[in-house]
Amino acid sequence: MLEVDVLTLFPELFEAFLGTAFVGQAREKGLAAVNVHDLRGWARDRHRSVDDNPYGGGPGMVMTPEPLIPAIEDLAGSVGPERKRWVVALSPQGRPLDQTGLERLLGRNRLLLVCGRYEGIDQRVLDLAVDEEVSMGDYVLSGGEIPAMAVVEGLVRLVPGVLGNPESARIDSFGGDLLEGPQYTRPPEYRGRQVPEVLLSGDHAAIARWRREEAVRRTQERRPDLLRRHGRDPSDG
Repeated sequence: MLEVDVLTLFPELFEAFLGTAFVGQAREKGLAAVNVHDLRGWARDRHRSVDDNPYGGGPGMVMTPEPLIPAIEDLAGSVGPERKRWVVALSPQGRPLDQTGLERLLGRNRLLLVCGRYEGIDQRVLDLAVDEEVSMGDYVLSGGEIPAMAVVEGLVRLVPGVLGNPESARIDSFGGDLLEGPQYTRPPEYRGRQVPEVLLSGDHAAIARWRREEAVRRTQERRPDLLRRHGRDPSDG
């Protein structure tokens, strides 16, 4: 069973997400356990402080080593072979996450996701208590909560038995080196636009060829970097 703990300053953000759609269903079926922890529960002063001004000056505040490191160690253990959970900090400085990265994280089975806030996390937390930093892309968010939800959803849908059709986890977008091609459903004509005839033909081999060709075309147009990443020439059909 997949087990994920989330450490955050805003646990209330996860309430609806964790009870909705297949994430909620996976939890109800016992296929995934996701628990959210309020970092302020480890704060020791009466103000429940978690941040302070950065050394060297600069705008904003920085999350302090305490209570963050004690919280991580309580939930995951100290760094080393006895650690109970693989600790991932959601960070713009981290490794960009892709489908291969999700599959790798799933192999860890037990995870602690650490949601940063403010201007970032004191480097000593990352050095002493975090196993890996993960980025969701080259853009700025106010914190790691939304990226943590994206990681949870991406992981849960890979757990066997979660999706009604197990092939969905394998063949959806970014499941390989190609984007998914265009999809159509009823009606066969809408505002003058027709569903491609091949999809109505019943010829499964022809449909498979068309979908592959469209996937290649879309990837060439929108994400040629995916083709290069997997050793393909974006100019090839």
